[in-house]
Amino acid sequence: MLSRRAFLGSSAAATVAPSLLAAKRVPVGLEMFSVRDQLKADLPGTVKAVAKIGYQDLEFFSPYFEWTPAQAKDVRKVMDDSGIRCVSTHNGTKSFSPEGLGHAIELNQILGSKMIIMASAGKVTDAEGWKGVAERLSAASEKLKGVGMRSGFHNHQFEFMPLPTGEKPIEILAKNTPKEVVLQMDVGTVLFAKQDPVAWIKANPGRILSMHLKDWSSDPGKGFEVMFGDGSAPWKKIFEAAEEVGGVESYLIEQEGGSVPPMETAARCLANFKKLRA
Repeated sequence: MLSRRAFLGSSAAATVAPSLLAAKRVPVGLEMFSVRDQLKADLPGTVKAVAKIGYQDLEFFSPYFEWTPAQAKDVRKVMDDSGIRCVSTHNGTKSFSPEGLGHAIELNQILGSKMIIMASAGKVTDAEGWKGVAERLSAASEKLKGVGMRSGFHNHQFEFMPLPTGEKPIEILAKNTPKEVVLQMDVGTVLFAKQDPVAWIKANPGRILSMHLKDWSSDPGKGFEVMFGDGSAPWKKIFEAAEEVGGVESYLIEQEGGSVPPMETAARCLANFKKLRA
């Protein structure tokens, strides 16, 4: 038999538990490349619209690097007023050069971003070239560590395809960078390369801090032109692996909806995400 106090305590715990679980949910954001035309035409209005749809976070892509600190402060104010955060940025190789990294750090600090992600390594054709990319990411990681930030790499399908030596570029990057370097997974491109995203997450515990929720369909003629949640990705298994093993801190939807307007695609993808996470 429970005492009245014990019963009330257990009832309160039962009431609180769901909210605690909800608080642990990984926030979902939008990679702003998904609405790039709108962003180019009206950056403040697009940020506000993305927040109004219900996204918690966002990721700016490479044109942000051309901003001045004053412009970045203006964007930060719009984000703060709209209740949305910038968790990471997508960058060209210039951001990882000795002369460019300082500017990237300054802008990311203003925006509140904690991850400077290399979006593409450019034309790299062999294992030695990829080891050179790993060296750049590692050098940046060492500098970023001092300001509470991380460097990272965003994969496309190419990095999951074997080189003539049999090695995959993504494996070279993972092996030759410290664990602090984020392996930002683009799920759709992993599937397109006919690889297993769940297996890759489990092979790299604690390094998949950021993930692009891009779906892909194996149906002829569809490919990437599907809504998130309507493709071939085993999302529940991916979420489970990312949260239990990968260390994910940020989900970012990036999707092309074919003939569907970009903002509508963003809204529909978020709705699908919420259904999957219900």
